[in-house]
Amino acid sequence: MAVYLDNSATTKPCKEATAAILNALEENYGNPSSLHNIGIEAAKSVIQARQRIADLMACEKDEIFFTSGGTEANNLAVFGAVYANRRKGNRIVTTAIEHESIMQSIDKLEEEGFEVIRLMPDAFGNISLKDLADAIDEKTILVSMMYINNEVGSVLPVEKIKKLVLKAGAPALIHTDCVQAFGKTEVKPKKLGADLVTITAHKIHGPKGVGALYIKKGTRILPRTFGGEQEKKIRPGTEASPLIMGFGAAVDALPDLKEQSSKITELNAYAKSKLKEINGIIINSGDNASPYIINLYIPTFMRSQTVLQELSANYGICVSNGSACAKGKKSHVLSAMKLSNEIIDKSIRISFSRYNTAEDIDKLINALKDIINKHPRT
Repeated sequence: MAVYLDNSATTKPCKEATAAILNALEENYGNPSSLHNIGIEAAKSVIQARQRIADLMACEKDEIFFTSGGTEANNLAVFGAVYANRRKGNRIVTTAIEHESIMQSIDKLEEEGFEVIRLMPDAFGNISLKDLADAIDEKTILVSMMYINNEVGSVLPVEKIKKLVLKAGAPALIHTDCVQAFGKTEVKPKKLGADLVTITAHKIHGPKGVGALYIKKGTRILPRTFGGEQEKKIRPGTEASPLIMGFGAAVDALPDLKEQSSKITELNAYAKSKLKEINGIIINSGDNASPYIINLYIPTFMRSQTVLQELSANYGICVSNGSACAKGKKSHVLSAMKLSNEIIDKSIRISFSRYNTAEDIDKLINALKDIINKHPRT
């Protein structure tokens, strides 16, 4: 049986989610916009899923808008906010370590003439509060910053943004990509001071193909797609009701977040203690990083892609060498952290879920020792 340690890329759907999806496909299959009984039953289930998510985020269900995933939600948030507020200013503040869906969206806006400030991280992926404060001015219309970095796990100062926006007298909307935080730590938009929050299902043992954007009541953004009344015209199109129901079931199946975090913190500490026993390994994630993610340098002559392929093929262990969306490209996160090419080229990411155990770590450690002994750094 494979040891799966790539949970920041995706998670195995839980039984509750798969059962809800199957039921939706076989029994509760109506179009939620149809006015007959079968459609009405599907609509009720979509509403229930929306409510479950809203309850976890301590917001109103009408503030949750379903999308096809985190990438679409991020695009909707960035373009929707900027185009709705372009008359108020021209500056966008973000970081150099965002997910590709944010980076490429903002690159496009920069091509259109918007001024973009990309905050650089320190050597552990942390963003300076002073740099953030200096970047926000009275012409800033959007601040987009992820809560937890998907490659190294650094926790960014999103809770401080609102105060800085108000201090600068900026008309900025605040967006935070919480894909790696939702279902693992508390994500409450009001506490974060966020107007827009991105979440997705497949990082919390739900299905792929469904996510959501929280839009604070009274916040105006422009849609990116057109052609229906669904999701209040913000994201029209027939709802993917089986996936939405699976999303709601996955949220409902989440354990107590504090208890889960305690378990993962213990697992993280155990993993680091074992990793540090291997001569030459360097942990790139900082001490304040999310316990769900450890990014580390492997002292071998092989590049990270070869290491992860050998771990998979010969040891049945699944890890990654960065964001799955980058598909093997050099990590822009580690590059922004100004790590050496040696470290960037030979680093992997291990990421945990509630189903991982100390035994999984032991198997990983034994495999890494074996690989390093067979293929030492020259």
